[in-house]
Amino acid sequence: MTTTDTDGKGSSMVDAPEVDALQLDERPDGPGAAVMMAAGVGIFVTGLFTVLSEASVPIHDWLESLEFGRGVGPLAGKTILGTLSFFTSWIVLGMAWRTKELDLRPWFWIALALGVVGAVMMIPPVFQAFATE
Repeated sequence: MTTTDTDGKGSSMVDAPEVDALQLDERPDGPGAAVMMAAGVGIFVTGLFTVLSEASVPIHDWLESLEFGRGVGPLAGKTILGTLSFFTSWIVLGMAWRTKELDLRPWFWIALALGVVGAVMMIPPVFQAFATE
């Protein structure tokens, strides 16, 4: 490995000769950032609807109506909406960022934060704290 350049942040960019020999085309980072953000959004939306299902009877009943007779209750609605939000945000962000060179670090941390908050909202003691009696 040889040091070729610095990225302006004090760290060295290192090229591996094995990778250089492959002669790969450079690709933009936008599509990778788009799928990371979409994953974070999907997890967050699923967690949000988990909390909202406990906090509101009308939302719970609406989510339960999305089960299409499968007998899983509001879980079907939560996962359908989380999946739709993932694919929708992936398509929208993917189209917007398909040719962009983005710094992946901030997008990774934003997506991770959304995912962690969404996952925490799906922990039973958390969403049950919002339950209506």
